[in-house]
Amino acid sequence: MCIKNKIVLITGGTGSFGNKFAEIALKELNPKVIRIYSRNELK
Repeated sequence: MCIKNKIVLITGGTGSFGNKFAEIALKELNPKVIRIYSRNELK
């Protein structure tokens, strides 16, 4: 997946998949911006 220099929107960011994808994207995929949305920040 090539998201380098792209803007990424992750929905369900506090869930298991969204959380792990955000972590990997920040470390390895070098996006320009990541926006993370979730219904419940305490989850």
